Amino acid sequence: MGELGFFALIHLALVVYALIQIFGSSADTMSKILWVLLVGLFPLFGLIIWFFAGPGTPKK
Repeated sequence: MGELGFFALIHLALVVYALIQIFGSSADTMSKILWVLLVGLFPLFGLIIWFFAGPGTPKK
């Protein structure tokens, strides 16, 4: 696996982590859908925006 494959694997892991955090958050359903679309349609920028302004705190 070359460098590109390594970075793709890291990116995939970050996207999966973000999706798990989004679905587990206390945000309402519409917010979760919008966050998933943002992360899915704009993978790099979506992750950066999600990291700084995520959908909320985890459910307890």
